[in-house]
Amino acid sequence: MIAWDDFRLVQAIAQSSSLAGAAEQLGVNHSTVFRRLGALEEQLGARLFERARSGYVPTATGEEMVRLAERMADEVLSVERRITGQDLRPSGELRVTTNDTLLVHMLTPVFASFLKAYPEIRLDVVISNQSLSLSKRDADIAIRASDRPGDTLVGRRMASIAWAVYARADRAPATPLGTGDFRRHDWIGFSDNLGGIKPAKWLRERVDEERIIYRVNTVLGLAEAAAEGIGLAMLPCFIAAVTPGLVQVMAPQADVESGLWLLTHPDIKATARVRTFMEHAGREIGKLRGRIEGQETRVEAARVSAEDLTVEG
Repeated sequence: MIAWDDFRLVQAIAQSSSLAGAAEQLGVNHSTVFRRLGALEEQLGARLFERARSGYVPTATGEEMVRLAERMADEVLSVERRITGQDLRPSGELRVTTNDTLLVHMLTPVFASFLKAYPEIRLDVVISNQSLSLSKRDADIAIRASDRPGDTLVGRRMASIAWAVYARADRAPATPLGTGDFRRHDWIGFSDNLGGIKPAKWLRERVDEERIIYRVNTVLGLAEAAAEGIGLAMLPCFIAAVTPGLVQVMAPQADVESGLWLLTHPDIKATARVRTFMEHAGREIGKLRGRIEGQETRVEAARVSAEDLTVEG
């Protein structure tokens, strides 16, 4: 009989294409993986991997074991979720994933108030700008900025994240910015890794490349650069509202909005700690809805002349 650990071994080697990668994934040393693979192949009387230039490549038998291992892993996770979902008391560890921007400018006070209200829960906050899999238990709850949060998850859309154009007060135009003014000013742009988000597309379609004099690969850096007076920046309103020195010079643009979602997996939604967090976070984030949707800011103009911001060339 083949043990579950043997399936995990084959799956890990196939995923990493190397014994060293599998050893790291499984938390064992290289020689252990080598020895266990040899013993398993001898037990089965069949080779599971071929050594190619690209690394370890599964044979037909190996591929069959990998497919079975994936199905078994899904079943194990499903059982774990159902068992976890039977928890009745809000205690234990809760893993929440979100991105750095939401954590720094919105969620830390929400997490702090939750821990104060439920001291028997321990929060493990995973910062990732990629969408972690709730189905695979990478996290229990996700707080995401997205238009497509995933059909397999449950939760709700908390707000629409508004974006507008901001500048440092003493570097702002004398009147609200219009589309004809875009080429007269220096701008702060998005690096390639953020090129797919709607605000980056909005900027590309309206601002000449040579007018973008500074780029940054995180939304956190946009507000900092704008506050230093480097140029105009398209920013989430909830960040700009709490960044000293910034004024809004153009109203929020509806075509760059995204949703703010609070999500979990259906199998664990009834868990006490998940349910209480969803309720608490939903209530606290709801109090910030006006800021998130750009209703707490207005188009302002600094008391400087338009000529002060005009750039030669």
